[in-house]
Amino acid sequence: MVDLKLLQTLSKKFTVLYVEDELSIQEEMSNYLSNFFKKVMLAKDGEEGLQLYNQEHFDIVITDLSMPKMNGLEMLEKVREINKEQIVLITTAHSEADYMIKAIKIGIDGYVIKPFDYEQLNYELFKIVEKLSKFSQNKEYKKHLERMVEQKTSELNSMIHFQKDNYEKTLLSMVKLIEERDTYTAGHSQRVAKYSKMIAEEMGYSEDECKKVYQAGILHDIGKVATPDVILLKPQKLNDLEYKLIQEHVIVGYKLLVNIPMFKDLAEIVYAHHERYDGSGYPRALTDDEMPDLSKIMAVADTFDAMTTNRIYKGRKSIQEALEELVSLKSLLFNADVVDAAKKVLKNITIDVKIDQLPHSDIEKERFSYFYKDMLTELYNQNYLDVVLVRNNFAFHYKNLLILNLKHFSEYNKEHGWKSGDDILKKIANILKNCFDTSNVFRVFGDDFVVLDNGECDMKNIKTLIDKILEDTMVKCNLLHMELNRDEIVSTSEIEKKILFSS
Repeated sequence: MVDLKLLQTLSKKFTVLYVEDELSIQEEMSNYLSNFFKKVMLAKDGEEGLQLYNQEHFDIVITDLSMPKMNGLEMLEKVREINKEQIVLITTAHSEADYMIKAIKIGIDGYVIKPFDYEQLNYELFKIVEKLSKFSQNKEYKKHLERMVEQKTSELNSMIHFQKDNYEKTLLSMVKLIEERDTYTAGHSQRVAKYSKMIAEEMGYSEDECKKVYQAGILHDIGKVATPDVILLKPQKLNDLEYKLIQEHVIVGYKLLVNIPMFKDLAEIVYAHHERYDGSGYPRALTDDEMPDLSKIMAVADTFDAMTTNRIYKGRKSIQEALEELVSLKSLLFNADVVDAAKKVLKNITIDVKIDQLPHSDIEKERFSYFYKDMLTELYNQNYLDVVLVRNNFAFHYKNLLILNLKHFSEYNKEHGWKSGDDILKKIANILKNCFDTSNVFRVFGDDFVVLDNGECDMKNIKTLIDKILEDTMVKCNLLHMELNRDEIVSTSEIEKKILFSS
């Protein structure tokens, strides 16, 4: 079920053109859409809809297909001529199958069958506004990227001019710039620099080249100064769009360094450290023959550190496991000579197993909460439960998982309103906060709660307290128990299946 509050939040900045010839349906739909969107303009047929479209910009076009004067298909063909990227949602009856097939060929982003099923409508609207939001963020990021690069280059040039007689102090200042934004990235850069130098020395590079690859290692992620905080500081795995955006850091880093004389040689090394032997890397898809030699070294060092460091969404590999994986990728992703040298010099290094992305300082804890706290209950959310379940699969911290599944909660919301439903959720959350360490309690799937423990809590007593809150409502609370190791629970999707199976 779509979270209507989230849908309202995402859609409030977008405008809609709604084209429908049946006035009763038009009125009903326009009233509903107005609850979500910034502006809804109406047209009674394709001809009038096209006139409005030519007069102003609309984020979303929603149209019926079968209409007088100009039908929906004819209008959409002309809309696509004006803007081939226009987001389009069609409404159609089952009898209009031929129309719908033609509409799909034109290109649509979703459809809703008449008479309207509002759950389907909400789902289609949510898909569209989520897509628009991501496009908007990407467009805004691209728009300001050049300005950000110019600003950072200017700041960097000013700093270097001020410290031009002291190369080492300049390097340390740039590392500090990274550390102030993301301490994990800073530690990573220092380790990559160290590993790169060790590999270069083993391969017989000159003292000057070894120093150069070390300095480039310190600066290899400097382009992240232009990466938005919401992506750089996200303490979980990036989605495809976010991953594409963070790839820009290589280009930004190159632009920052290449125009500064003392860093020009380092810029070329940094520019290619994400390229791969077979040409599958980025940003230029260079092959082994096209990559600078020192970039080949840094590519291996960078990957080795990523493999052997705990991330919040996955455990680290042992040194032996990481080296074996690198060997398996020789002449596929990495240069064989570099991997052979890495295998020799890195096999006996000591790695601090405490390095991870979990929060330590008050500032880091606040950042962590931004991504993982549920705003209504102030418990941790479903995303963080996914992280904890994955970590528990290799750390085995928790044995049991208890689910408090609220039945008939949606019906209660419809009858008594969202505010009343929210009050119930907050009361249940407060009971759980008083009984457990809040790091063990999660709000999931909108109206359910999960508790992780090792068999020490009296859940029957807690359920009694919750039942007391619910006694004058239609809502019922079911208590489900799972053993994490036995049931092999490593994601919230498996919990959801358990809840559905018990219904």
